[in-house]
Order: sequence, then structure tokens, then C-alpha cells
Amino acid sequence: MQKLLAEKTCVVTGGSRGIGLAIVRAFASEGGKVFYLSRSPAEDQAALAAAAAEGGGSATWISCDVGSEASVEAALAAVIAAGGTPEVLVNNAGITRDGLIFRMKLEDWEAVMATNLTSAFLVCRSAARHMIKARRGSIINITSIVGITGNGGQANYSASKAGLIGFTKSLAREVASRNVRVNALAPGFIDTSMTEKLGADAKQALIGTIPLGRTGNPEDVAKAALFLASDLASYVTGEVLKVDGGMAM
Repeated sequence: MQKLLAEKTCVVTGGSRGIGLAIVRAFASEGGKVFYLSRSPAEDQAALAAAAAEGGGSATWISCDVGSEASVEAALAAVIAAGGTPEVLVNNAGITRDGLIFRMKLEDWEAVMATNLTSAFLVCRSAARHMIKARRGSIINITSIVGITGNGGQANYSASKAGLIGFTKSLAREVASRNVRVNALAPGFIDTSMTEKLGADAKQALIGTIPLGRTGNPEDVAKAALFLASDLASYVTGEVLKVDGGMAM
């Protein structure tokens, strides 16, 4: 059986850990030639590369500061030189700088916006021009359910993720006529290093708000990304797919 992403060149930002790393693994396991952009490589790049090869794909790290226009342009040029036109792009890079609004420093607001929202603009602008020319492509922006519902103490994070939703829908309208699809994934409470700060009591309280009765894992999000990246979703664009166990239904 043919792999879902066989021979497709894929770019994943923030792919060295957490949800991004799970997406890299899932794409490579389905034959994708995956290039992941981050400041540092995955902890065990050799094991990652070996697992990718076993699945018929590859996983190559490219150093990139996604908040820098020059760094993004250089990274995309390196991807094209090594793998050709990107056919799949996942904007996953993200950070949190939580705090109540009246205590939040301007630098915390700007850092979250730069990493979570502006980086998606920079990477999409660079990659989309090649996808448009090739008349094919799938762009997936990783937003969050708090971009839909809001969350106290996360005004900056929620605003950046809500911005990603508007950006996704606008870009989808711009590029649809060139057979380029743009969708967003909105994870709920996913077990990653970003959520490890929560204590056991707080985590249990959150689980109580999830109809499926459990937290998600990075692989849950990666499977949804794989669907949107593949031809299985060839008639899906401008959508926000929640992966939250029913938390925000």
C-alpha cells in the first residue's frame, strides 16, 4: 500500500520536541521527506533518522529562528535545495509567557506574538509562493482551543492562537484557486513539556472538563495533522479541526 505522504517534501516548524516532533515522526513514517526547523535538533536525531528511514521517509534538521525573516528565508532555501518544493507545511512553533494582563510585561506579549503568530506569517509567505507556482500544497497551522474559548492568565497566548485562526481562513481564501489548502488544528490539553508545570490537582481538575476523560498526547495531534496533510483531505480547506477530547464542544 502506498504511503500517505510518499516522496512529499514536508516542513515542520518547532519540530524538535512535543507535538512538533510527533508530527515529524508521523509524516516520516508515511514516506514524507521531512525537514524540521528549530533552534536545536531533536534530542536523539540519530534514532529519529533511523525510524524515519524505516518508514520510508526522512527527518532532517535545519537550524532556524522562525522569528527572523532572514533565518526563515535561508531555511526554506535549504529545504528547496535538498528536497524540492515544499508540499506540506506545519507551523507548530510556539511558546507561552503566562500571566494576568495587569502584570504582563510588554516583552512577554511581544515574544509570544512573534513566535506563535508572526513566525507563521513569515514561513507561509516564503513557502506559499513555491506552492502556488507548483499548484499544490497543504498548510497546517497549529492553534489551540484557547484561541477559540480564551483562557484567564493567557491573554497573549490566546490572542496569538486566535490570530492564527483568522490568518488561516484568510490565507485559505487567497490560495485555494491554486490548489493549495490551508487548515488549522486546535489541540486541547495535550501532555507535553509546556503542560508539565501544572500540579497533579490542577491536572485532575482539567481532566474533569474533558468528556473523553483523559488528556491528549502529541500523537493524537499528529494523526490529525497527517489527515490534513494527505490527499484524504483534498477537499478540506479553511477549517479549524479541534483535537481536544470534546473539551470545547
